[in-house]
Amino acid sequence: MADLLREGGRFAPRWRPICSEKRTGWRVNRKRVEKIMKTHEIRAWRHYRRVRTTRSDPSLPVVPNLLGQQFHFTEINRAWVGDITYIPTREGWLYLAIIMDLCSRKIVGWATGKHIDRDLVCRALQMALQRRHVERGRMIYHSDRGSQYASDDYQGDLSNHEILPSMSRSGNCYDNAPAESFMSTLKMELVPPEGYATREEAHRSIFEYTEGFYNTWRKHSSLGYLSPDEFERHLSVQA
Repeated sequence: MADLLREGGRFAPRWRPICSEKRTGWRVNRKRVEKIMKTHEIRAWRHYRRVRTTRSDPSLPVVPNLLGQQFHFTEINRAWVGDITYIPTREGWLYLAIIMDLCSRKIVGWATGKHIDRDLVCRALQMALQRRHVERGRMIYHSDRGSQYASDDYQGDLSNHEILPSMSRSGNCYDNAPAESFMSTLKMELVPPEGYATREEAHRSIFEYTEGFYNTWRKHSSLGYLSPDEFERHLSVQA
């Protein structure tokens, strides 16, 4: 255990045994972990202070919340949630938009950009639609009330694929808790305290984390300590 902790790293493959400790039956007392960390002068990273990234526009239409904080689905491509966050770099903010499938917690679409605009969320949606088969009229897409999500371009893309739009209630972050949780996890596990040197470096790091670790290796207690990819494979076998 000490060797695993001493190796460190943000999301490297050496984290994999730690992520699967409960699934393999390891029993590790919290106080023992604290003692090992203290011995090797390892400190836990602090959560980032949340900064509001989206702004609602009263002139744009909003739609009701179709989820009602119901985040558990037994089929993939029945409900997606999306959110936007910022990543600090010495060149300025890099903005990240993601789309998560609520059944498997897999990140099915994402995009980064210098500007926090409707193009950012549209590109994330296009990636998700290219990767997944969406049955028309049977999927909900949930987001906050930000002007990017309420824009005519974005709502038009949803309408063209007969995706049912849903939005959080005003000022209620709990209505989009899974997406908010992923953003917090990404910042805590991936982003260095000093930020990145360039936006390009941050983009590469996000790609490696999302596609190379989170979707494929990171275990979720809500999925029976499987990764999103493993969980979806189990669903396909059961089907």
